[in-house]
Amino acid sequence: MAAPHAHSAADPVRGADISHSSRDSNPSGRLPLLALGVGSFGIGTGEFVIMGLLPDAAGDLAISIPQAGHLISAYALGVVIGAPLLAVLGARWPRRNLLIALMAVFAAGNIASALAPSYLSMMVARLLTGFPHGTYFGVAALVAASLVARERRAQAVGLVMLGLTTATLVGVPIAATVGTWLGWRSAFLIVGALGALTALLVWRWVPFVPADRRASPLRELTALKHKQVWLTLGIGAIGFGGMFSVFSYIKPTMLELAHMPAAGIPVVLALFGIGTVAGNLAGAKLADKALMPTIGGVLVWAALVLGAFTFTASHPWLAAINVLLVGTTVALGPALQIRLMDVAGDAQTLAAALNHSAFNMANALGAWLGGVTIAAGYGWESTGWVGLLLALGGLVVYAWSMLSMGRQGAPAAA
Repeated sequence: MAAPHAHSAADPVRGADISHSSRDSNPSGRLPLLALGVGSFGIGTGEFVIMGLLPDAAGDLAISIPQAGHLISAYALGVVIGAPLLAVLGARWPRRNLLIALMAVFAAGNIASALAPSYLSMMVARLLTGFPHGTYFGVAALVAASLVARERRAQAVGLVMLGLTTATLVGVPIAATVGTWLGWRSAFLIVGALGALTALLVWRWVPFVPADRRASPLRELTALKHKQVWLTLGIGAIGFGGMFSVFSYIKPTMLELAHMPAAGIPVVLALFGIGTVAGNLAGAKLADKALMPTIGGVLVWAALVLGAFTFTASHPWLAAINVLLVGTTVALGPALQIRLMDVAGDAQTLAAALNHSAFNMANALGAWLGGVTIAAGYGWESTGWVGLLLALGGLVVYAWSMLSMGRQGAPAAA
């Protein structure tokens, strides 16, 4: 196990820190980020792989496909509940130990999913598997930011989140293919193995830093007193929803409205995955240069590309290119994660974990509103203007945040 680095002066935003000289000179400095990235890859694969295996799971569990779809909702509910709960309960834990425990729970949940004998047991397993999701990403982001100089925090967080975006491009298709060949349960065994591997890599490569002796569940709850924390979460919960309003219905939109051959759907999904990877990397780099302008700029970009989908959705390859651009709007993620670090004060873990609860709320909100407009007869293309309105809603919250900072005399950019 790599020896812990020497500590520099404590940073109130980042907690126990690692000296700049050791961060910059250590040739194995990327290994901790790799370990954390493997975990995000596993979580991303585990979250989304069920979508490609719903018919198989439904047949085996003797339920309808819509009922099987509730397994997706159970996981999302687990994220929303588990993120704040585990962040508060784990406040006194050293972050490396907490990460290992979270991945152990994630691995066990996926193994339980693979072995679930009934629909009810599968629902419970998926719910519990979602519990570590938000806290893992939140704590991993804090650890990643502590391993680099302040001006590179967003890029470090972006590298961790790159595992999540790469999962949509590589992990999910591979696991779904294996699940089709060897049975849908095998996909969850693969994800469980990724969780166990992550726990081992975190133990081996992530430096151990003792827990802050001042940390406590009550101190973590002070995050909820900060107005800027709520506004930042609001930007994510609303502004991020636009991407999900379009992507949740991309397959039927391409088939029914754009009349794309079924063979073209994997290409569209791959383009979306490429967009998410590019957006994650670009957004992280921009956030390190100018944090608040990046958040505002990405929301404007999201409004433009989501609104454009209303007009491109009926043209197969224009729509496909537009889907790639929609994927780039994940650039918002690293920027919001860093923003929460800056405004949460001493309550870093809870605020960071809540970011992923907000993203899952965005997922639910975007998919629900998109479904409402389609069911109301506005057509598949209506998801584009729903996305536009959600991005504009995020901009309203962003403007509120900026005005509030101005009244308080706080700097507009970090």
